[in-house]
Amino acid sequence: MGTEWEPVCRLVELEVDRGATALVHGQAVAIFRTDDDQVRVLGNYDPFAKASALARGIVGVRGDVPFVASPLHRHAFDLRTGECLDDPHVVVPVYEVRVVDGVVLVGLRRLPEASAG
Repeated sequence: MGTEWEPVCRLVELEVDRGATALVHGQAVAIFRTDDDQVRVLGNYDPFAKASALARGIVGVRGDVPFVASPLHRHAFDLRTGECLDDPHVVVPVYEVRVVDGVVLVGLRRLPEASAG
């Protein structure tokens, strides 16, 4: 199966509330560092715009939900779950992430939460 955790960059190289892209496990991902130093990783593909663009989105908070808004159509995606806040039927992939000794490591794609119905 190969290595689960892939080193991507140093935490200090990520700008706060800005996205960065990387190729991890053969997939384009968008990496975000929030102002509380949390690192979140989503698939970079915007399903509404049909383009790899989420890393260029605007990071914000809606209530207590950290999100990135697509730069093309402004749909907001929860940075924790990948769920679209404007259309809960749409979800982008979320990847495991951790920071070890200042290095951002991206793991495997998380399986979607089971939905009721």
